[in-house]
Amino acid sequence: MRNKNNDGCRDLSLRQTARFLKKHDNYIILTHASPDGDTLGSAFALYYGLKEIGKVACVICPDVIPEKYNYFARPTDHVQRNDATVIAVDVADKRLLGGLQDDFGDIVDLNIDHHISNVRFAKNLYLDADAAATAESMYELLSVMKVNINDVTAKALYTGIATDTGCFKYSNVTAKTHIITSQLYEYNINAPEINRIMFDTKSRKLLELERMVLDASEFHFDGRCILLPVTAEMQEKTGCSGTELEGIAVISRSVEGVVAGVTIKQTDDSEFKISLRTYPPLDASEICKKIGGGGHKGAAGASLTGNLDEVKAKVLGAVEEVMEEAYAGSGTRK
Repeated sequence: MRNKNNDGCRDLSLRQTARFLKKHDNYIILTHASPDGDTLGSAFALYYGLKEIGKVACVICPDVIPEKYNYFARPTDHVQRNDATVIAVDVADKRLLGGLQDDFGDIVDLNIDHHISNVRFAKNLYLDADAAATAESMYELLSVMKVNINDVTAKALYTGIATDTGCFKYSNVTAKTHIITSQLYEYNINAPEINRIMFDTKSRKLLELERMVLDASEFHFDGRCILLPVTAEMQEKTGCSGTELEGIAVISRSVEGVVAGVTIKQTDDSEFKISLRTYPPLDASEICKKIGGGGHKGAAGASLTGNLDEVKAKVLGAVEEVMEEAYAGSGTRK
């Protein structure tokens, strides 16, 4: 497929990506920082697939992989960097590589992703923005490569799809999503147990943090927007931080009348990670684009610096601007 953007990044089709992976021998597979089920599920599924066809590969995550993923996230090979083809999965921007950005951000040979906000930082890109999860694309890729999928690979793929669709509740789910998932059920994946681990299990310290966050929550724009602050003090008091905070952003989806849920997580003295969840007519990616981030229509993110009040003002300003545009002429109050 020809690159129409003239930006140095070559667009690949699914079959071209499969040929690319068969062509090389040693691979370093990168996930994004604060890893979720999709980046990890996709990375390890690719690892097992490459091993199946005789390749050498390793998975490198910028952060410690949470123990709850141990049912598929296992030790991988050791690969020398100077002899490796570097792949980033579910990574829309090299800044999302976190601590790996300096070493790998400018030498990614292939990026496999599903984010429409992808900034095309790799030499080659396979992007399916219609896929509900990168793991959905990874299943198709392994199928085209005629890789024998085993139970562990199927668990990784199911985890990626289930977590990025909110256990199949989000609007990104398509008929293809269900078709692929039904094929994964042919393996011994134990989906009920994966769903229990991913969606129904919380630590006591996370419950305490959620209580603090709800006590500090704010409603804006006639109750259509909820803001959930996760301060450094809250994290220190509860001992809950890092990947344990993944589920906080989901809280906003359960609040009646809310079409924009803003989670502001403090990551350093003056650094904050923004997670945004929206419902129609709002577009989360359009809001986050205004503050230097991106993502999907229903879920997006960004990083900002400043104090908490300054960050709140920036995010709420972007939400209000997009909200006014979305409701303009509809006769509906924002």
